[in-house]
Amino acid sequence: MKKIFFLLSSLLLLLGAFFLGKMLYEKKKEFYLAEDFGITVIKSSVDYNHNGIDDYTDILLGAKEEAKRAPKYKNAYYAGGYPPDNEGVCTDVIWRAFQKAGYNLKEMVDEDIKENIEAYPRVEGTPDPNIDFRRVGNLKTFFERKAKSLTTDLKKIEEWQPGDIVTFGISHIGIISDKRNKKGIPYLIHNSGQPLREEDALEFNNSVDKISGHFRYEVTLTGFNTIPE
Repeated sequence: MKKIFFLLSSLLLLLGAFFLGKMLYEKKKEFYLAEDFGITVIKSSVDYNHNGIDDYTDILLGAKEEAKRAPKYKNAYYAGGYPPDNEGVCTDVIWRAFQKAGYNLKEMVDEDIKENIEAYPRVEGTPDPNIDFRRVGNLKTFFERKAKSLTTDLKKIEEWQPGDIVTFGISHIGIISDKRNKKGIPYLIHNSGQPLREEDALEFNNSVDKISGHFRYEVTLTGFNTIPE
């Protein structure tokens, strides 16, 4: 009996140590990845800038670089359209991320507005290339027209992929990170002037201003053939 009691006690101690270690590890772990939830990360079939990295990953890496640089939040109008490298707002995260993949988002948006101005109510009939590509409403319209629209339901965690674009109303925009919280909901890469530009904020932002769009951009899906070289 003593031997059985000893074995059972040892087993219970081992199990207790295992679960305690697991709890401490989970508490220590700052973020999760798709693989932790059995989610396969989708790669684009396009490598637009021919750098050996698919477009979705390039867009993600561009957004991460912008988050790391953390330019000062400044909402201003600039002749020529582009703000200085050390300044920006939420929309600047997007064109800078796309630039990493080889796309000139400003030219793409300006061209589509020029050819389909009625589709862009935010322009109010008068295009302004100095600011149009930096307005959330215009980017939302552009991606609705030129990208694949996806779920806005955060419970469908497998459908939220790194490099996706997300809009909140027509007031905010960001890019989906490869990091996830303990529920599997991705982090958001965005600029609201906050200290950490890549953060667990997707749920919070959705509670403040509902997610109005979730997009995945790929040339072959859009048929958008007027991309400047």
